[in-house]
Amino acid sequence: MMNSIYLYLLSPLHTGGTTQEGNLLGIARESHTNLPYIPSSTIRGKLRATATEQSMRFRLFGTDLKESQQLEQGDIWIGDASLLWLPISSLSHSVIWVSCPMLLRRWLRSQGNMSNVPAEYSCNFSNGKAAVYLKDAILKAESLKQWQDWKVFVPQTAESSGINRVLVLPDQHCVTLIQMSLWRQVKIKLDEHKSVDGGFRYEEAIPPDTLMYFSWGTTSQANGTAKQSHADFQKLLTDNQILQLGGQESLGRGFVQQWA
Repeated sequence: MMNSIYLYLLSPLHTGGTTQEGNLLGIARESHTNLPYIPSSTIRGKLRATATEQSMRFRLFGTDLKESQQLEQGDIWIGDASLLWLPISSLSHSVIWVSCPMLLRRWLRSQGNMSNVPAEYSCNFSNGKAAVYLKDAILKAESLKQWQDWKVFVPQTAESSGINRVLVLPDQHCVTLIQMSLWRQVKIKLDEHKSVDGGFRYEEAIPPDTLMYFSWGTTSQANGTAKQSHADFQKLLTDNQILQLGGQESLGRGFVQQWA
């Protein structure tokens, strides 16, 4: 059985990528879409660190060589965190959260939901008279479609209540705008004389107010302990509703609010 946990980003989140291009330190991306994601190992490592009781930590997450001479698999599996809605600045509407059929279809499958994916350019805020400005893109009013049941695709909780202007873009346009909307922080290295040592470096991050989610469940090897492990993991989540994921912890990066 798959269960879902939502993550609402409270601050920019940086998860290190596998490559570095020039002076840009990228973030983890899906190889087939190039979209940002949070690796399951990042989430698992943070949750494992919050489990202070050793016996429960071993049962949920398994052992490692630092803690035990015998490696054992834990009862809980955790998936990668995917994007659901990402905020983009708009000259006409302040902030608009965007997604695309591919991302919404993926989310529906994880929920076991057979609802139809909304049509491209569906939105819940256009009156059909004014154009929508997104970064360098302009969407004509006549191209937008009124979206009545948009709340089905946005968790109706206090944590995500701020997501009130949503727009479904074509897959290729959504990927481009998400790429343009990632945070890029300029960093420099100073020597002992507080002079710039080398050139500038840019670090990417997923912006705050992004909504993501990941799936989790119990492994097939959780013989006789699956029910207890399921309950213990849910309690662990309840006791740690604010998590700090990824790097740059000393800069206040990576704070997320999570809920089921």
